[in-house]
Amino acid sequence: MQVILLERVEKLGQIGDEVRVKDGFARNFLLPKKKALRATKANRDYFQTQKTQIEAHNLKLKGEAEKIAQKLEGQKFVLLRQAGDRGQLYGSVSPRDVADAMEKTGFKVDRHQVLISVAIKSIGLFTIPVVLHPEVKVNIIVNVARSEDEAERQARGEDVLAEKTDAEEAKVAAEELFDAGAAPAEEEEPAEA
Repeated sequence: MQVILLERVEKLGQIGDEVRVKDGFARNFLLPKKKALRATKANRDYFQTQKTQIEAHNLKLKGEAEKIAQKLEGQKFVLLRQAGDRGQLYGSVSPRDVADAMEKTGFKVDRHQVLISVAIKSIGLFTIPVVLHPEVKVNIIVNVARSEDEAERQARGEDVLAEKTDAEEAKVAAEELFDAGAAPAEEEEPAEA
C-alpha cells in the first residue's frame, strides 16, 4: 500500500515521504495512529495544503520533547523486585513497570515509549532507551534490586551477587563444621546380663 507519512517513522521516512509498505503495517499501525495517510489524489492535495501546519506542529512537539530529554537524560530509576539468591527475578521488568517508576518521579511517559529489547529477568543496572519523539531518544538507567540498601550498593558499583555467593558459601561451610562437631556421641548402654 502506498502511504504519505505525516511524521517521521524510523527506518521508513520523513514527513511528506510517499512510501510503499505492507498492507497490514499500514492498516494496523500507520493509519490508526495517524502517522500516515493513504496515497490517494485527494489525500495528496490535502497534504500539500496542510504541509506547513503539520511541519510546524511536529517542530513544536519536537521542541517539547527536547526540553524533557534534557531533564531525563541519564536519570536513574529504582525498581524493587523479588528475586532468588542468584539474582534471578521471579518475574520480569516490563516497559509498563519502567513507565510507572518514571511517572512517580514526575516524568509522564507512555509505556510504548520505553524500548526494552531484551527482557530484564535479573537484578542489576540496565540502560534503557526512551523515545520521546520520533527524532528524540534518551537513555535512562534502571536499577533493579531486591531492597533499597541493595539498590544503593549497586549504584555505587558493588557486585551484590558476588558478595552474596561468598557469604552463602561461608554459611554452608560453617553449618557443615557445626553439624560434624556438634553431633552428640552415642553412649553405649551396658549389656544386660
